[in-house]
Amino acid sequence: MTYRKTFLIFNPFAGALRNGKRERLIDGSLRALRDAGIQAEAVATTGPGTAPAITRRCMEDGADLILVAGGDGTINEVVNGMIYSNVPLGILPAGTANVLATELAIGKRPEAAARALPECVPERIAAGRIVNHLSPEGRHFLLMAGVGLDAHIVYRITAGMKATLGKAAYWAGGFSQLGRRFPEFAVEVDGASYRASFALVARVRNYGGDLEIAPRISLFEDEFEVVLFSGQSSFVYLKYMLGVVTRRIEGMQGVTIVRARKVSCSGPEDTAIHAQVDGEYAGRLPLNIEIQPDALTLLVPPGFRKRRPARIENPAWTTSPTR
Repeated sequence: MTYRKTFLIFNPFAGALRNGKRERLIDGSLRALRDAGIQAEAVATTGPGTAPAITRRCMEDGADLILVAGGDGTINEVVNGMIYSNVPLGILPAGTANVLATELAIGKRPEAAARALPECVPERIAAGRIVNHLSPEGRHFLLMAGVGLDAHIVYRITAGMKATLGKAAYWAGGFSQLGRRFPEFAVEVDGASYRASFALVARVRNYGGDLEIAPRISLFEDEFEVVLFSGQSSFVYLKYMLGVVTRRIEGMQGVTIVRARKVSCSGPEDTAIHAQVDGEYAGRLPLNIEIQPDALTLLVPPGFRKRRPARIENPAWTTSPTR
């Protein structure tokens, strides 16, 4: 495809762009794009939460292609600035975890992704939408929403920890939870009721760039794969983690995997239970999450469809709904 006006929105504080690498990587990506016949204008974000407005300004200025260089949080912000438009989105990975880039198998180097961009094809995909006190009008996401344990870890990790430790900050945050008890909350999945201390509402198989928790979901499907973990003891999560690492989570006692288009979560009023979307803090319960079909055009490698996991109709393992 021929693009007349392309903007490269980048987060100057993204993991791969820190420590003096920003100018080299952004300039290298722009050169790679020029060599591929794409003239792009680089626009830096100016702080957390600024990318949606910057993206909207670029689109008002006539953008027919938006590229984003940053982590999954920056991608999330850009998506929220262009949701439901017909302008394609391309990814140049430059963050800490790069979950979307890993899912698409486009590597970890922004310059290499820029060189391969002309081979990518536009695909129309669905997105998730979360509504709660922090986002009463709704916040969209491409990857996942997490409620409970992982969101509690995200809530406690500071920007300084991420800058210093990178992905290790999340592992350190996780192991720091050993010994505490996790509150359970109510989860309603397309009308069926469950209880969990960690709920993952996923649009991708990949989790954190290293693991797979939702084994059979695809970005091409108009639904979520919902993975529910029960139990209040932190030590039971050592078993769950082993199941994730060995890819034997399906059928594990205490784990439920179901498909859904709508998920609601609520908890006790005297307990703050947190949520995250695409690795960024997203407020507390109660909340509602719904699939939004035909939400975004994403540039993907031509072989991405071939990696679509096998589908099992209405999968559900282990735990029966409690009504």
